[in-house]
Amino acid sequence: MTLTERVKRKALDLGFQAAGVSRVTSDRPEAARLSEWLSRDYHGEMAWMARTAAKRRNPALLLPGIRAIVSVGMNYYTEDRPDDARGHGRIARYARGQDYHRILGERLESLASFLQQEAPDFRSLAYVDTGAVMEKAWAQRAGIGWIGKHSNLVSGQYGSWLLLGDVLTTADLDPDEPGADLCGTCTLCIKACPTGAITEPYVVDGRRCLSYLTIEQRGDVPEDFQKALGNRIFGCDDCLDVCPYNHQATPTAEPAFCATALTLNPDLDLLATQSADDFQTAFHGSAVRRITHEGLQRSVAIAGKNAGGAR
Repeated sequence: MTLTERVKRKALDLGFQAAGVSRVTSDRPEAARLSEWLSRDYHGEMAWMARTAAKRRNPALLLPGIRAIVSVGMNYYTEDRPDDARGHGRIARYARGQDYHRILGERLESLASFLQQEAPDFRSLAYVDTGAVMEKAWAQRAGIGWIGKHSNLVSGQYGSWLLLGDVLTTADLDPDEPGADLCGTCTLCIKACPTGAITEPYVVDGRRCLSYLTIEQRGDVPEDFQKALGNRIFGCDDCLDVCPYNHQATPTAEPAFCATALTLNPDLDLLATQSADDFQTAFHGSAVRRITHEGLQRSVAIAGKNAGGAR
């Protein structure tokens, strides 16, 4: 097998369901789209998006001499069905299990180490959603899927439920064919957004997005969006849930992504009484800890108000 074939086979052996390669060239139309998005202030309080824009546009600033990017995807779909009974909150599917940064991160580091062993004269760096990498754009270039009208990656095999990671490398790997956009005339995701955050196909105003408002937004959630929050206390899956390609999604075999009793049907009254220490303990190893105790209390209070009686 070629080096490229060995690397992709290793990715599958490590538990990734999809792996592809893109070549880093000077032709990067997604860089212009990022600049336009930032110019509209659609990043809201995510100042780090603007600070790292140059690196996102040009990955050579992250790894000088870069030639290729290995994109991988891990299926996190589960058949867990939340109970939206009054007094229950809702947590986005990706955060109901263990923190994906650790699950993917450890395996990506193993993949980068494998590539280093196979090609010792080259350098490699692994990233999982924490570096200045446009992982969705590179995943589309690598043939893993395409960026849908909700601006998330869609896979013909796994639907909307792939978590992404990348290995940047100076090795000269063989690129895959880019993923073709199969959204067609479908606009279900645009219609499903509770706040109209998808301002036009493929463009999301982060300041209106419920995922942004419950995770990235600091301080109070604007009153105009509080009712639309419903019982969501961490993230929102509405635009993903309605995608027709999810009809053929298969449940993940990774037990780390299975929901717990706390994350599947979180009790708003119970969460409202949590101390900061209780929060740290209850959500140990969970992506929910990212929003801090104060941030969760803010969302729980709004969800409780929307429930019409929960504290």
